[in-house]
Amino acid sequence: MQTVTNPAVIDQMTPVPFRVRSVREELSHTFTLELEPPNGAFEFLPGQFTMVYAFGIGEVPISISSSSSNQGTILQTIRRTGAVTHALGHLKSGDYVGIRGPYGVPWPMDEIKGRDLLIIGGGIGLAPLRPAIYHALENRDDYERVVVLYGTRTPNEILFEEELGKWGARTDCTTMVTVDAADRGWNGAVGVVTRLIGRVGFDAANTTALVCGPEIMMTVTAERLMEVHSMAPENIYITMERNMKCAIGVCGHCQFGAKFICTDGAVFPYPEVEELFDVKGV
Repeated sequence: MQTVTNPAVIDQMTPVPFRVRSVREELSHTFTLELEPPNGAFEFLPGQFTMVYAFGIGEVPISISSSSSNQGTILQTIRRTGAVTHALGHLKSGDYVGIRGPYGVPWPMDEIKGRDLLIIGGGIGLAPLRPAIYHALENRDDYERVVVLYGTRTPNEILFEEELGKWGARTDCTTMVTVDAADRGWNGAVGVVTRLIGRVGFDAANTTALVCGPEIMMTVTAERLMEVHSMAPENIYITMERNMKCAIGVCGHCQFGAKFICTDGAVFPYPEVEELFDVKGV
């Protein structure tokens, strides 16, 4: 029997070579690739992701961490966790990677115009949130208050520390950073990121929260926003990259209950995934 292959699927599964312009070490385990698209421009929306292919090794889903208004290059901030990400971390300027995408549901930046933004990140979860922060600050008149809350384990693991400082110096953006464990040189807040929420008084009825970090952090943050601060669950959005392999909904690896993370997400309104967070391996 002859097998008929869908040309559209083949096209979507074919990576496009992007040139590495630079590799920036962010932390001991995290780096950022600055990539040039072959046609000079790459359109995406805040919150979308790509599949990044290390030639001869494999590919991984990585959220884009640059501004969607700068389409001449894209930034992919990557944590070294396995063979593919370690291979990507050894790339140098002038090398090439394969890119597929962009994919996924973006942050709802148009739908939430006129509202307050509460952006909460944990660890490397700040990277998928950064395009939303850029968008809000580049289109500042579209939103009311903009609040960025960020938490990580130690001062040495603060991602985008210089930018956090710049955002905190602005008069139109409230930025707070906390660490789980301080050292002698740390003069900031200590404790989990949810402790910062109560310090930035906000009108829950007119606020949308964008949250990204470890799954337990996102669950606890959403619960605190709903139970302590009376935020409606539909005004809380989270993003995740669990188990994605193909990014176009054909392989089934990222099926999350009745949904596929790659095509129905990776950004979700919290009510759509709340009951599934406790189910391991879905």
